[in-house]
Amino acid sequence: MKKRESFNNKWGFILACIGSAVGMGNIWMFPTRVSIYGGGSYLIPYFIFVVLIGFTGVIGEMSFGRATRSGPIDAFGIAMEKKGKRKLGELLGGIPVLGALAMAIGYTVVMGWILKYMIGAFTGSTLSPEDIDGFASSFGGMASSFGNNAWQIIALAIGITILMFGVGNGIEKANKVLMPAFFVLFIILAIYAACQPGAIEGYKYIFRIEPKVLADPKTWIFALGQAFFSLSVAGNGTLIYGSYLPDDEDIPGAAGRVALFDTIAAMLAALVIIPAMATAGAQLNQGGPGLLFIYLPCLFKSMPGGYIIAILFFVAVFMAGLSSLINLYEAPIATVQEKLGVGRKPACAIIGVIAVVVSICIQGIVSDWMDVLSIYICPLGAGLAGIMFFWVCGKKYVETQVNTGREKKFTEKFVPICKYIYCPVCLLVLILGILLGGIG
Repeated sequence: MKKRESFNNKWGFILACIGSAVGMGNIWMFPTRVSIYGGGSYLIPYFIFVVLIGFTGVIGEMSFGRATRSGPIDAFGIAMEKKGKRKLGELLGGIPVLGALAMAIGYTVVMGWILKYMIGAFTGSTLSPEDIDGFASSFGGMASSFGNNAWQIIALAIGITILMFGVGNGIEKANKVLMPAFFVLFIILAIYAACQPGAIEGYKYIFRIEPKVLADPKTWIFALGQAFFSLSVAGNGTLIYGSYLPDDEDIPGAAGRVALFDTIAAMLAALVIIPAMATAGAQLNQGGPGLLFIYLPCLFKSMPGGYIIAILFFVAVFMAGLSSLINLYEAPIATVQEKLGVGRKPACAIIGVIAVVVSICIQGIVSDWMDVLSIYICPLGAGLAGIMFFWVCGKKYVETQVNTGREKKFTEKFVPICKYIYCPVCLLVLILGILLGGIG
């Protein structure tokens, strides 16, 4: 039997997991929601949900992957094998795998946009429009059907090339560069924003607490959605990374570090973007691609040293996006390896060809594509993984796997909390997403 790939060391794994969690949600959604939902009034429920999901779902998916030494399809199959229903388990395991592939394909479109703007920051084209309408027109042309083919293919090629080098020499080494560089660049940007006149109003905005907003159910609902999707619990990427872990890894400790650094990344984004908007006297009420590709470039153009700021910003965003992209593609690539019995490079090539064709075809509908995945498939995948591990595998099995590699036994309340709080939360995220048109 061929030896399974693995991470070279503890921090290589943790940085890879941080890379999977730190992405566009931290940068183009978190600051907006902090602004809209009352600053500190939003941060309080957000921190609560990060702790809840980080110490239930993230630990569970990492442990499930390590226990089965496989991707979602075989992991679900192994869980159901004792019930005599392995085929059903494998069929259900296909849901998060296909979800990861579809999400990666949609993310590829976004990465094409980011790469074009990053290169344009160096050449000057990113900041060349004269006004907000010009920035909107420039983005609209790029984001239309077949509007950015070349940059998109290049972004995908970079991600697939990293994946071809494997777990230790590809994913791990890439994240050891991408994640430290991302944090350093955003710290520099945060310091720059702090030095701008009027930035203090932005900080007041971030840390204010309004009891009325804190009591509003919508504040809690969207904080839950942000935490849930930011921590990448979907039954795919975190699970497959866990499958590469050695038995001496302390998974609860690793999950805590991932949750911590993901939260720091989100806060850094808020500490850059909200004070920057405050210096211009602008209200931050625009999230998603519009913030990243229209409003912020327009703001950078008007700021002292805006050319340099745009370069730092889009390089950092590209690094965050690339780390998430390779995580999303890893689950389908590993599945092709396991199910077709092919090597890593042929598996990467197969997935890469599929991704090129589909991502080019969905450029004009990528927003709707990603909405369907975030509303239905991601919470469904997370919920199925939770049910398989915490309900089907049983308490004794779960406790054994979670405590493997630990010097001190993890809390005995872990399994009940996961069964009766985390799993229902996954269902709640699914239902609320359907009712509200998405909360992630």
